[in-house]
Amino acid sequence: MESAGEYDYIIVGAGTAGCVLANRLTQNKNVEVLLIEAGARDDYLWIHIPVGYLHCIGNPRTDWLFNTEPDPGLGGRALIYPRGKVLGGSSSINGMIYMRGQRQDYERWADSCGDDSWRWNQVLPLFKKSEDHYRGASDVHGAGGEWRVEKQRLSWKILDAFRDAAAEVGIAKVDDFNTGDNAGSSYFEVNQRRGIRLNTAKAFLKPAARRPNLTIMTGCHVERLLIETGDNGAVCRGVQFTGGGHAYTATARRETLLAAGAIGSPHILQLSGIGEAGHLQRHGVTPIVELPGVGENLQDHLQLRMVYKVQGVKTLNTSAASWFGKMKIGLEYAFLRSGPMSMAPSQLGAFARSHPGEATPNLQYHVQPLSLEKFGDPLHGFPAFTASVCNLRPTARGHVRLSTHDSYAPPKITPNYLSTAEDRQTAAAALALTRRIVAAPALARYQPQEFKPGPLYNTEEELAQAAGLIGTTIFHPVGTCKMGKPDDPLAVVDSELRVRGVGRLRVVDASIMPFITSGNTNSPTLMIAEKAAALIAAV
Repeated sequence: MESAGEYDYIIVGAGTAGCVLANRLTQNKNVEVLLIEAGARDDYLWIHIPVGYLHCIGNPRTDWLFNTEPDPGLGGRALIYPRGKVLGGSSSINGMIYMRGQRQDYERWADSCGDDSWRWNQVLPLFKKSEDHYRGASDVHGAGGEWRVEKQRLSWKILDAFRDAAAEVGIAKVDDFNTGDNAGSSYFEVNQRRGIRLNTAKAFLKPAARRPNLTIMTGCHVERLLIETGDNGAVCRGVQFTGGGHAYTATARRETLLAAGAIGSPHILQLSGIGEAGHLQRHGVTPIVELPGVGENLQDHLQLRMVYKVQGVKTLNTSAASWFGKMKIGLEYAFLRSGPMSMAPSQLGAFARSHPGEATPNLQYHVQPLSLEKFGDPLHGFPAFTASVCNLRPTARGHVRLSTHDSYAPPKITPNYLSTAEDRQTAAAALALTRRIVAAPALARYQPQEFKPGPLYNTEEELAQAAGLIGTTIFHPVGTCKMGKPDDPLAVVDSELRVRGVGRLRVVDASIMPFITSGNTNSPTLMIAEKAAALIAAV
């Protein structure tokens, strides 16, 4: 094997967390940083055009092409499970929605790990530090940071009508989802700059790449961590990886930072002998550190995509049905950077309670002026909108586990959607609430008719069954290297993100979340990286 050199810090993965870490750590001119990314550079055109996620998901140029195991809760269906494989990671292929979650999410994190520095009032400054909000600086927003937050450059009458209908059933209109309380409905804010996607590679890595103390290696696949054992326990010395037909090792003088995401990070730990010993042995990996929580605690938001046919109103189904319509859409984006090509995958959001007893909203809507059978399929030939609703705090727990000791083989991803009675009850209530919204007077003029799942499902049991038929991931996997107290048997990292039982190794990405946030997960991951960078700099 060739040596790729010695560095102060090695970062594995140039996704959301990795790009932030690379930027913040290299601000210290006295440290040398190596950033390793399995994917290519983010110079693919469709990354930067907002609607281009359609060409990035399922594309080996930008996606790991993961799939879940067949899921009993979804009638035995397996789902595509997109994860970004490119500089910027999933921020290069995601929905661009800027969402922090709820104050209570971070209070719960702090309680579970015994560290008050994870409470809302402590993490809010970290969100603000990197933010460049279009409204400017305030008590809850930052200005001048790398992470631009803008309004969407579009308007749809059908979405305005849905928002009006939601207000008629008690879901109030609000201006800002990111104050710590995201109850109500509004158009989502997005990470764009004048109608062009802003990923973390452009926002954080591009300015850092000019610094002489940062080395970036793309197209490099990390096979395992280099773990040494001795009288003082296990220590991570660096990584072993391949790239360009060569095999390499690189060593870290200070720390190795695993930022490969909720699927990649536990997979690399397991391949390195860190995990549940029996599982590792069954797949031909010699156990080094017994950590049974590695790969466990997988949480995700399952979206239930309800489709309604409408009349007398424009939807994307009809706008994009002809070559003339497509040309008009293309010209609008080319000259104005607006219109459907500037759209995030979801435009209108709403947060609501499935039952009055919920302390905070536990449902999130992503409403779109379009419809299709499933991701990647053509739009329906009739005017329609989609109201996707997901359970923000699922009780089901899945796992990510080895399929083989071959590092190039994808792991087995088992979400276990709808595997608890609580999740099935919430799903049924979510579908029933959507029907109440659509039946409100504000939408009556468009004569909505339920197409998916259809009016045959009515009882709670039938609605739970329907949820399994139409449910699909909204691409928010977290929790597989959870943060926790020393007495938590499934905790993989402590409150400073250090891997238990292994020196000089941290995990810094969405996998450390003990509980999924109440909303989209990209910007909370960015905040985690900001906090980790501050912790590391203080050592």
